[in-house]
Amino acid sequence: MERNLKNVLVIAVGFLFLFTSYGALQNLQSSLNRAEGLGVATLSVIYASVIVSSMFLPPILIKKFGCKWTITASMCCYITFSLGNFYASWFTLIPTAIILGLGGAPLWSAESTYLTMSGNIYAKKTGKRGKDIVNQYFGIFYLIFQSSGVWGNLISSLVFRQESVKGEITKEQLMYCGANDCFTANITTNSTKRPANELIYTLLSIYTGSGILAVFLVAIFLDPIPNDSEENEEERNTSIASGFLSTFRHLRDKRQCLLIPLTMYSGFEQAFLAGDYTKSYVTCALGIRYVGFVMICSSATNSISSLIFGKLSQYTGRIALYALGTVTHFTCIISLLVWRPHPSQEILFFLFAALWGIGDAVFQTQNNALYGVLFVNNKEAAFANYRLWESLGFVIAFGYSTYLCVSIKLYILLGALIFSVVFYGSVEYLQYRNLPETISDKMENQIEEPVTQTKM
Repeated sequence: MERNLKNVLVIAVGFLFLFTSYGALQNLQSSLNRAEGLGVATLSVIYASVIVSSMFLPPILIKKFGCKWTITASMCCYITFSLGNFYASWFTLIPTAIILGLGGAPLWSAESTYLTMSGNIYAKKTGKRGKDIVNQYFGIFYLIFQSSGVWGNLISSLVFRQESVKGEITKEQLMYCGANDCFTANITTNSTKRPANELIYTLLSIYTGSGILAVFLVAIFLDPIPNDSEENEEERNTSIASGFLSTFRHLRDKRQCLLIPLTMYSGFEQAFLAGDYTKSYVTCALGIRYVGFVMICSSATNSISSLIFGKLSQYTGRIALYALGTVTHFTCIISLLVWRPHPSQEILFFLFAALWGIGDAVFQTQNNALYGVLFVNNKEAAFANYRLWESLGFVIAFGYSTYLCVSIKLYILLGALIFSVVFYGSVEYLQYRNLPETISDKMENQIEEPVTQTKM
């Protein structure tokens, strides 16, 4: 247990350092690089690249290099994006965004595969249920990982707090904040101006150093897990073309197709928080210096909730947790549609961010665990699909970001939430109706055979 737990912690802390940098930069893109929509366009390119990457790279890289070195190499792709932000332009951000996107799918697929395999291996050795251990591992991972938002946003807030801001936001300017933000009437204020270059360079230097530290941590301390533990010699010699097609072949599983809306919703809701809530609510009404503090609240709530839900799922089941996440986000969306943000209501900016974090914690932990349990014998292709469809949600959300009013985006988000929950219910119904055994027994039987050949 100690060795498995150590590896879970190494991955989690490595992601903590990496996303202390990237997560905060993502939250700031729409506010920091507002000119000609550069920030939002950059985010769209990132997730479009992740889609392309998800189609081809994860199964091949994981089988060829193993989870450890796939994670290490992918982390290096993220560092290039931090470097590109030192001179933010179309010629620096777009190429580095493509590089980051190509590394994104292998990074997350390798992480999910590693945790799933480790959890199943430990469950086999101890006689416990695989899905319970996998849930716990993802809970621990997301507890530590989601706290990256706390540290990354705290750093940005402390750095940008040194920027002096003069003047108050007028009533006329506040009219175009929140759901009323339609971009055509967007007015530049003292609170939305780009900070001084010196402060931006200081912030980026810290973020770049954090990313480099993540790479060294994983490369030195993470134990490799055999990438051929569930394959025979013939499967190891499978052609690259077959590896390319494995992601698409996985779509023949009806359950995977039904999970597409839920997976895409995860991208929609994260994109709204990072791109629209930070800009149209927080930056517009309070100023860019508050973005970090508000996102700290969301990340801290998300982090704590991830640990709680990872443990709680073995007692409540995933359906109850999905219901909690759905109700929480449904309430937030309706409230954001009618709320008119004002600086005097500062507490509400933090409250909505915290509630959004609770809902996101449900979808992040349970989606990953659900994929790990349902597709235990085809993890690489399953998690590649997970990253593909989630990234498509990001791309669509960021793609229409500069063309639609925030109110329309909220209605789209509401429709996507309802749609995804209905299709998720269909998956649970299929599992209940079509399997001759209970779901847990079936999963345990699937886990038994491949894991017996695994050596740590």
